[in-house]
Amino acid sequence: MAHLLGGENLHLSFPTRTVLEGVTVGIDAGDRIGIVGRNGDGKSTLMKVLAGRIDPDQGRVTSRSGTRIGMLDQADVLDPSLTVGQAVVGDRPEHEWAGDPKVRDVIGGLVADLDWDAPVGELSGGQRRRTALAALLAQEWDVLFLDEPTNHLDVDGITWLARHLNSRWPKSQGGLVVVTHDRWFLDEVSTATWEVHDRIVDPFEGGYAAYVLQRVERDRQAAVTEAKRQNLMKKELAWLRRGAPARTSKPKFRIEAANELISDVPPPRDTVELSRMAVSRLGKRVVDIEDAWVTYTGAHDDEETGHREAGEHTVLKDVTWLIAPGERTGILGRNGAGKSTLLGLVTGDVQPTSGTVTRGKTVKLAVLTQQLRELEEVAEDRVSDVVGRYRTSYVTGGKEMTPGQLLERLGFTNEHLATPVKDLSGGQKRRLQLLLILLEEPNVLVLDEPSNDLDTDMLAAMEDLLDTWPGTLLVVSHDRYLLERVTDQQYAVLDGRFRHLPGGVDEYLRLADGSALQTSESNPMAASASSQGSSLSGAESRAMQKEVGSIERKLSKLRETVAAREQELADHDQTDFEGLGEITARMNAAKDEIDELEMRWLELSEQLEG
Repeated sequence: MAHLLGGENLHLSFPTRTVLEGVTVGIDAGDRIGIVGRNGDGKSTLMKVLAGRIDPDQGRVTSRSGTRIGMLDQADVLDPSLTVGQAVVGDRPEHEWAGDPKVRDVIGGLVADLDWDAPVGELSGGQRRRTALAALLAQEWDVLFLDEPTNHLDVDGITWLARHLNSRWPKSQGGLVVVTHDRWFLDEVSTATWEVHDRIVDPFEGGYAAYVLQRVERDRQAAVTEAKRQNLMKKELAWLRRGAPARTSKPKFRIEAANELISDVPPPRDTVELSRMAVSRLGKRVVDIEDAWVTYTGAHDDEETGHREAGEHTVLKDVTWLIAPGERTGILGRNGAGKSTLLGLVTGDVQPTSGTVTRGKTVKLAVLTQQLRELEEVAEDRVSDVVGRYRTSYVTGGKEMTPGQLLERLGFTNEHLATPVKDLSGGQKRRLQLLLILLEEPNVLVLDEPSNDLDTDMLAAMEDLLDTWPGTLLVVSHDRYLLERVTDQQYAVLDGRFRHLPGGVDEYLRLADGSALQTSESNPMAASASSQGSSLSGAESRAMQKEVGSIERKLSKLRETVAAREQELADHDQTDFEGLGEITARMNAAKDEIDELEMRWLELSEQLEG
């Protein structure tokens, strides 16, 4: 493959610390690289050095002559005086950009809902971010650097972005480098992973799932001292392998290797025990929402635009939701669909226009908000003093832990304990906010976009802590991986109605695509984006889904068969070579069938997702 860009012996130091030390990396045509690592370890800095935004103290960055490099920064760099149209397509004539399928796809996927003539300076932060991403993707680049591109995108937008990036170049062309905490997105777009830690960069083959497998294996073989980190990643791997059968079969790793690693790892949650404990804490009634409608009359804040709107606007229609003790539910929906209003009904901050909301007498509800308001009054206090005002012990997973041990579990060090709350990073404040809420021992916990400001390691630590939390958990998030990881069922707010999703996030995306098609007639750009989706008919899709289900059942039976043959081999007379050969042949035949079925499963899954 042709070499596009590289860094050789890169050193970079800031006044208080060294970020990169002797780093050598390269990007070849066809590379799709995800960068992971703890917040502050240098992920964005490495990207800026390679993109030419920062000069290294030592070493050099070189690129092939004529290589076009584009980068999406976390900072807002748009000119506020431009209109949305000017920012996205510049001065190109309309017939030129409108005739470009790639540009139409970008506009339809990111800014179809925005006023083309609206000044950028009047947009919300999320709208400006989407406009900046559209402006970047509407141009031609040989190498794209994307720093947290999924920020301010909903599940639909994140799915569109993954599909766009996967089809943007032929497989052997272009280079993509992504920094993101969205692990589902990493798995979708990355074929290689760089882990930035301790001033160095470790390369791994494959996306996030493959990275988890290799890191666990690397740590196991090296007998490293990071036992806590290793155990956490093994648990993460266990969840990955108990999900889609082919999730870790995309890279060149045998599924048996993953199964061997997790053979002694229990499921992430003991659902039966957690439900029993939740009932004992909550009783049988939590929150019952029945036949609820929410309509705003007169001036109101529109959830989607953020502007004041006049007239009557119905946000929720005929919602019935009987929340059970121990329920773990994820809630999906586009920005502005009514998710916040629905949570308001649960918490009591919103009253229904009609219908009823009844709460159990023992309900103690807490909300992890996006605003971190809970920390404002303790901003000047040290972390240790703030935590010390709460209970002296906390029971999680059957073990009693001190608040200090919980802080350590969430990535805090002794140095952090003496730090004033105001001086913590955004991710550290987020983790402290969660800890303080858990120490109050609520029995109903609502998480509103809990993944903001957290790196992949800290998301895994937070998920691990929530696995042993014995209460009712309601999660609103655009982070598909987190939603599937910590909840047992998903619902969606679609066209104002609350709908169960037996098929999870995939079913939501199919339903949301159908909803988008119904409304696209009024927006040519949205219609253009919809035309880029799957070409499968409804009958073809249903047939494929049916075959996928059949394959999963066959795989389960075949794995049982292999296990039985292995036991039969162990019990058989070891001097009967003919008999041993027959058993081995039957076992290998089952393994071969497993391999074929897994490849077919992957093929069908990719067609359904396409």
